[in-house]
Amino acid sequence: MQSDFEVTADDLIIRPKGNVVIRIHQITKEYEMGYTTIRALKGVDLLIHCNEYLAIMGPSGSGKSTLMNMLGCLDTPTTGRYEFNGIDVSSMEDDELAEIRNRKIGFVFQTFNLLPRSTSLQNVELPLIYAGVRAEERRQRAEQALNAVGLGDRMQHRPNELSGGQRQRVAIARALVNNPALILADEPTGNLDSRTGEEIMGILENLYTNGHTVVVVTHEQNVACRARRIVRMRDGLIESDEDRA
Repeated sequence: MQSDFEVTADDLIIRPKGNVVIRIHQITKEYEMGYTTIRALKGVDLLIHCNEYLAIMGPSGSGKSTLMNMLGCLDTPTTGRYEFNGIDVSSMEDDELAEIRNRKIGFVFQTFNLLPRSTSLQNVELPLIYAGVRAEERRQRAEQALNAVGLGDRMQHRPNELSGGQRQRVAIARALVNNPALILADEPTGNLDSRTGEEIMGILENLYTNGHTVVVVTHEQNVACRARRIVRMRDGLIESDEDRA
């Protein structure tokens, strides 16, 4: 859902960049589809620093979703090198990648991906359970995360008792609860009306201004223009990389 809201470079608050958190060098990704080889990525180079707010754009088939999967350690490259916080994750095993995803990356998805029978609090606690955090600390941290996104009065509600915007706020709280090095949002306003989408983008904006590294994958120009840097993908390659500072 798009809105008419536009953000110009002059409107943006720019935080100083920190150290490199992601370094991608010449990564490729190929898939076998019957007798056909699909080259989704064709040698991509990308640096992302701490305290960046980056949007990745591109049409269907451009490679942006494949690149997102690489950034989120949901997939590994066919060739090339991917360093996350200085660690080469290109050839890690599935359990090692899962550990990085749970401890270092917070995911926000278009479809929310909440457990339908669990309360907001229980959904936000989930990454902490996987991390082995004790129950009392889990509850405290989940409550803090929900309060941070304005859902202190919805902790015991299940997803079907929440609006779409509230469900996305729960998803953002869940992404925040482990204090990740990277927040990765995939079409975060895609299932929301324009006004609610603006509220969610405002939360992501606040996360950036408070020092988080935020990467948004989107096909919507009005969402991308909130970021401080826009990377455009086409045919498996980076077509342009615009720093809006």
